[in-house]
Amino acid sequence: MCAPYHKNPGMSLYYATLNRMNGQIDLLFSSLAEAMGARAIGIILSGYGGDGTEGCKHIKAQGGKTFAQDKSAEVEGMPLSAQASGCIDFVLPPGKIPAELQRLVRTIATKKKHDFDPRMFLTTIGEGRTIVLVPRKQTIFTQGDTADTVFYIQNGKVRLTVVSEKGKEATIAILNPGDFCGEGGLAGQPLRMGSAIAMTDCELMRIDKKAMMLALHRENTMSDMFTAYLLGRNIRYEADLVDQLFSSSEKRLARILLLLAHFGKEGVPETVIPKISQETLAEIIGTTRSRVSFFMNRFRKLGFINYGEGGLQVHSSLLNVVLHD
Repeated sequence: MCAPYHKNPGMSLYYATLNRMNGQIDLLFSSLAEAMGARAIGIILSGYGGDGTEGCKHIKAQGGKTFAQDKSAEVEGMPLSAQASGCIDFVLPPGKIPAELQRLVRTIATKKKHDFDPRMFLTTIGEGRTIVLVPRKQTIFTQGDTADTVFYIQNGKVRLTVVSEKGKEATIAILNPGDFCGEGGLAGQPLRMGSAIAMTDCELMRIDKKAMMLALHRENTMSDMFTAYLLGRNIRYEADLVDQLFSSSEKRLARILLLLAHFGKEGVPETVIPKISQETLAEIIGTTRSRVSFFMNRFRKLGFINYGEGGLQVHSSLLNVVLHD
């Protein structure tokens, strides 16, 4: 038989004893190892045969911990088989296992606080994570694709678009380094709701859905960071909606240019925006290209912006347009 041990919600632990159905404990422990990784703990107590040995090997391979009952076991088959395989960390009598478990949980919790770095996870290659380079104007993913990956932008700018059934395209967001895209699949979205296109040469971390879900499930620092990002993005979308409903086209254009130049964010503003068409700006703010052209010329004459070799240069004085009633 087998039963769960749930004293500490941060760990997943199962113990096996007196099992007569070969393979059941192995299957359980293997599934536990795959789901919980280094947080899995398996305990083999008194029982017949060698069931549980292969499962303990899987737990060890994923970084988990394993226990086996010592010679006090009434039936030594299962604990001796596991010990002989070399995959057992602790051999103890049942009465001493709880104290060792408590010590182990405390050690893992302390070590975990220092070991996991979300930024490192999002910038280094690992299981389920690869770095992809996407040249300017190339597609990262397309509307209707399977939503099975998440992208983290390390460098570059990404434009998110949607296309209606009648073929009309709209730009819904411009993303910058530190932003995610394609995360809808984490909430059960089967297909991409929009497309992502590189506005500049981009360096992206491509994260498989499974790897991202496991990181969010296992690591509090990762889930805290991702939740903070989603909340910040939601606030931004609300501000976009208010801007769209109540601000003039001129103010909306000024705000978008300032956002593209990172004004109001941590660090020094970029001031120079990579090349972006007036058609794209018109799609973002919901007006015509001619209106965008009129306002851009006006901003340039007033010294708020100017055009150079590197692209469009934005000055902080453009804030006057946004703040002016």
